[in-house]
Amino acid sequence: MRTRLALTASAVFTLLLSFIVAVHPANAEAGFQIQDGRLVDANGNDFVMRGVNHPHAWYAGETESFAEIGSLGANAVRVVLSNGVRWTRNDAADVADVISECKANKLVCVLEVHDTTGYGEESAASSLDQAVDYWIDIQSALEGQEAYTILNIGNEPYGNQGYEPWASDTSDAVNRLRDAGFDHTIMVDAPNWGQDWTHTMRDNAAQVFESDPHRNVLFDIHMYGVYEQASTIQDYLGHFVDSGLPIVVGEFGHDHSDGNPDEDAILATAEQHGLGYLGWSYSGNGGGVEYLDLTNDFDPNSLTSWGERLFNGENGIVATAETASVYGPTGPDPDPTPDPTPTGEPTPDPGDGCTAEYTVQNEWSDGFVAGVDVTAQEDLQGWEVSWSYEDGQTVSSAWNAEVSADGSQVTASNVSYNGTLSSGQTASFGLQGTHDGTNSAPELTCSAG
Repeated sequence: MRTRLALTASAVFTLLLSFIVAVHPANAEAGFQIQDGRLVDANGNDFVMRGVNHPHAWYAGETESFAEIGSLGANAVRVVLSNGVRWTRNDAADVADVISECKANKLVCVLEVHDTTGYGEESAASSLDQAVDYWIDIQSALEGQEAYTILNIGNEPYGNQGYEPWASDTSDAVNRLRDAGFDHTIMVDAPNWGQDWTHTMRDNAAQVFESDPHRNVLFDIHMYGVYEQASTIQDYLGHFVDSGLPIVVGEFGHDHSDGNPDEDAILATAEQHGLGYLGWSYSGNGGGVEYLDLTNDFDPNSLTSWGERLFNGENGIVATAETASVYGPTGPDPDPTPDPTPTGEPTPDPGDGCTAEYTVQNEWSDGFVAGVDVTAQEDLQGWEVSWSYEDGQTVSSAWNAEVSADGSQVTASNVSYNGTLSSGQTASFGLQGTHDGTNSAPELTCSAG
C-alpha cells in the first residue's frame, strides 16, 4: 500500500534467537506447501489465513501486539520488515524474535520486506534483488522455521510504471532463494502498488509458479480502490481458483484514498473459495490513512469501526479463523495458561559426550510444551537424547530434532543444522505432547550421535 504509515519507529530490538518458543509440528522440515492450488501446512492440512498486518519495521517495540493479535482470534500475521534501503534494517536477531512471538501465540508468520513498495515509480524503493540479498543475509533466522513462516519476498514490488518485467524478475528472485537453500512457501506480491489492475500477475502467474523448482509459490493481491465492485473482486479471485493457482488477499481495507473497496465482498468471496486474507493494519498508520488502523493506539480493547468489522463482523476473523494444525488441535487450547514456574528440572545426567536438560514450558488440562537443552561436553558431530515417560505422556509433535517414540520410550536426534557442537555449546529442541493429568519431567540420557 502507498503512503500509509509514518516513517519513524521505535528502536529495533536485537534480542538473541531462542530456539524453543511454542508449539510445533511432527514434520517441521516439510513446511508449508502448495497442493492442488491450496496452501497446506506441514501436516498436510489446508491452512486458510485469517489475520492482519503488523507494522513491525516502524514500531519494533510493539512486540506485545503479537499476543494481542492472537487473542483477538487471528491465525496469521503479516509482518512488515525493512532491509535497510528505506527504513531501519531488521537484523536476524530481531526477525528471530518476531518468529518466536508468532509461534508463542500460534500465529503463522508471513514475513515481508516493505522497502520494495512501488519500485520503478518510487525512487527510494528497493529492488527485488536487494530484497533477496536481505533474505539470504538473515537466512539463519528462518532455517528450520518452514512449518511456521511464509517468506513474502517484497511488498508491492512495482508501482504503475516500469512493472513490465514483474514476471521475469519475480521468477529470478524465487530461484535465487531456492539456490540459496530456502525451502519455504514463497509469497509474491502483485505490481501496480499491489493491485494488479494491469493483470500482469494474473496473466503470468502460471509461468511464475512453474518456474519454481519446488512449485511452492503463493500469489498475493492487495485490494484497495481498484476493487470497489463485488464483480471485480469475484472475477479476479475466481480466475486464480479456476486456474488452480493459490492466492491470498495480503492487504485490504474498508476505505482508501484511491477509492472505496468493497470489504464485504472481499470477505465473502474469500470465505466462499476458502482463500486467506490479511487486513491492513493493526495500528500506527500515518500519512492521511489513519482510518486504516484496526485498533486505537495499539490497544486491543479499543477496536476502531474497521477493526470491529474485520475481527467480529460477518465472514470476519473470529467467525472463520482456524488455528494451523501444526500448533495442535484446531482452535485455541482451553485456557492454555503457562505454568509460572517450570515444573520438573531434573539434574542433567552426564552422558556420553553431552548432557540434556528437560523443562516443561507450558501446560494445560491435557497437553504440554517442553524444551530440551543439549550441551556438548566434548566436540560433537551429532547427538541423541532418550528418555522414558513415567506418567503415560505421548509426543504429538516436535521441532529442531527428529523425534520417535516406542510406547513410553522416546528418542530424539539432531537435525542437519544443529548436530555439530563444540565443547560447551548448547543446542535446543522442543516438543508438544499430551498427558492424562500427571506430567512429571523424565530423566534424560544424552550420547554422541
